[in-house]
Amino acid sequence: MYKEYFGLRDVPFSITPDPRYVYMSPHHREALGHLLYGTGEDGGFVQITGEVGTGKTTLIRTLLEQQLPEVDVALILNPRLNVTEFLAAICDELRVANPRAGASLKQLVDVLNAHLLKTHALGKRTVLIVDEAQHLNRDVLEQVRLLTNLETHRHKLLRIMLVGQPELRDLLARKDLRQLAQRITARYHLASLNRQQTREYVQHRLQVAGGKPNLFTAAAMRDIYRLTKGTPRLINIICDRSLLGAYGQGKSQVTRPILRKAAREVLAQGVTSKPERDGPLLWPWLAMLGASLALGASLYLGRPYLERMFPSSAAVLPAAGVNQSAAPEAATPQSPGVEAVAE
Repeated sequence: MYKEYFGLRDVPFSITPDPRYVYMSPHHREALGHLLYGTGEDGGFVQITGEVGTGKTTLIRTLLEQQLPEVDVALILNPRLNVTEFLAAICDELRVANPRAGASLKQLVDVLNAHLLKTHALGKRTVLIVDEAQHLNRDVLEQVRLLTNLETHRHKLLRIMLVGQPELRDLLARKDLRQLAQRITARYHLASLNRQQTREYVQHRLQVAGGKPNLFTAAAMRDIYRLTKGTPRLINIICDRSLLGAYGQGKSQVTRPILRKAAREVLAQGVTSKPERDGPLLWPWLAMLGASLALGASLYLGRPYLERMFPSSAAVLPAAGVNQSAAPEAATPQSPGVEAVAE
């Protein structure tokens, strides 16, 4: 809707995992390096974790876009399967002729092993990638461990990559899965973007889509990081809605009010309507500091200093050197027309 208005060739902030828009932060570059290592000659068992929306699936798609003609990949996107369904899904991905319906686990493993041996003899490597692997049940994980036993004297026939949310680390840390965890040869946790990387991420996607890198004001850019904490998926959602809002208002840039209004519409957590300042307010703290210094000075220098600073306070101050608690009671000054009340 807003593409022509902003001169864009494409929607820059789609949440689909399009490898064309991948922004290689140092964290994403290293995570992709781990995936590439897993496809290599000596690759074994790789575990990649990251918070929701940090770009794990996009990295998988980026890996598949690489020129790797000597690698066959089986990608499992839905891991909520039982053991039989899991093995059948692998065979489907590798185009292995499945045995008859109702085949046993042994028959499925046998046909898969035969295919892997044939592929290895042709000088090719086979890689199994499981996305959202934190949803794998224990029986399937045990089958994954058994698949790592498919090997020759020198090489594994099946290289395995488990990609998932941080819960995957907790899952593999279970005592009953320690045999599987011990076979993992490379682990990496994908972190969110920092403030500078968030700004570069937004500008990168705008440039790829053919737009100007300054469609967001500097203040709006700062708020993008504050509201998303550098999570790419949330950045995409807010930026897409912000561009639509700017288009609706006939603005040439996304300003902070537009961005915050968009965030209130799309984010689950509340966003205050009042714009935040770039830094904390200093004057309340300075006022409190000044009051504290004045009180400290009065206690140190005594009555004369305080009387000079605050003349109106002299009437309520005790006489110098008099201990009120020990002094005899004095007559209380009376206002005109008011009689003293006897105790």
